[in-house]
Amino acid sequence: MTYSAMAEDVLHFLRKHQLKNVSLLGHSMGGKVAMTVALNYNLPDGLLENLIVEDTAPAAGAQLTEFPGYIKGMRAVNAAEVTTRKEATDILAKGEKDPAILQFLLTNLELPPRVEHAQFKIPLDILEGYTNSMGDFPYAPGERQWSGRTLFIRGTKSKYMNERNIQVVQKMFPSMQLTELPAGHWVHSERPQDFRKVVSQFIGPMEPLSGS
Repeated sequence: MTYSAMAEDVLHFLRKHQLKNVSLLGHSMGGKVAMTVALNYNLPDGLLENLIVEDTAPAAGAQLTEFPGYIKGMRAVNAAEVTTRKEATDILAKGEKDPAILQFLLTNLELPPRVEHAQFKIPLDILEGYTNSMGDFPYAPGERQWSGRTLFIRGTKSKYMNERNIQVVQKMFPSMQLTELPAGHWVHSERPQDFRKVVSQFIGPMEPLSGS
């Protein structure tokens, strides 16, 4: 589960569906995947139009230190054999107090009657095995460049984008714009309306789908 492998998965999906002029948005690990797609040697011309990256930079650095705790909490929910969202929330809240992050984690929860007990549907074993490599990035500063339209959204209370790695961003994405919002790492969860507005303004009016 490397960033290069995940980027290839995205490219395979885009090619399979013959998509063009795509707007690609990613947060944290997803942001690194999106950047890896943009910097990929095999990126076809005309495929990617807009790149939007939320609170991460194209550089090796600190992993998301909270993530092992999230996995531990989700494992605890799976093991507890609870049946309601409230019970699952109470278990997660022992390790994470932020209501916005709790609600985000719970979007991955399946509840009865679809399953016998409340279970997280994401592959926790796989994710846990790669927590130490979450801070990696496949390209060295300046090794690759994508000059297309790029928006970086930074949470001003977050530690994952700083003056040093913003300089790296500018080298690898020379057309980049930077927007800062008063939030931590989970900008879209903490400031959903502001986040949506910034992204919508950057992308601009969308053309209607054919046949609509």
